[in-house]
Amino acid sequence: MQKIKYFLLVAVFGAIVFTSCNNQAETISTTEVSWLSMSDVESKMDKKKKKVVVDIYTAWCGPCKMMDRTTFADEDVIKTLNSDFYPVKFNAEGPDVISFKGKDYSNPSYDPAKAKRRNSKHQLAPFFNVRGYPSVVVLDEDFNIVEKLTGYKKPNQLLDALAKHNS
Repeated sequence: MQKIKYFLLVAVFGAIVFTSCNNQAETISTTEVSWLSMSDVESKMDKKKKKVVVDIYTAWCGPCKMMDRTTFADEDVIKTLNSDFYPVKFNAEGPDVISFKGKDYSNPSYDPAKAKRRNSKHQLAPFFNVRGYPSVVVLDEDFNIVEKLTGYKKPNQLLDALAKHNS
């Protein structure tokens, strides 16, 4: 009988800890942008159609880092991106292999020694045809580019641009 009580106590405690961790994870997802990879967005789109917002950045880009600290940390921007769009981060000089629109893209000339400096361009970067970093690109449900924003954007500037594309 003692073992059963002990087991029940452990089970209840475990359920409480699991529930509190689960709630904490939900809280985190509403306080930061739930970024996806380019490879992940297509499977999401198969389940529910939404426009896609792609943050195109590089590791060496100061304004890109500033947008991460300010614009993408803004409560209204977070809410809009997480609820109305599929937000995607894409490092235009990164090493990742990305499956997109039935094709694999990579960065065969990527140099790990230059990970925080200018590096070679990722094979997917020309698809977005951006001329500077940071750039935010809005894609429609068929992955066609419907808007490109180049340069640092304050939260209100980004929200105004995205308002035209809310479904």
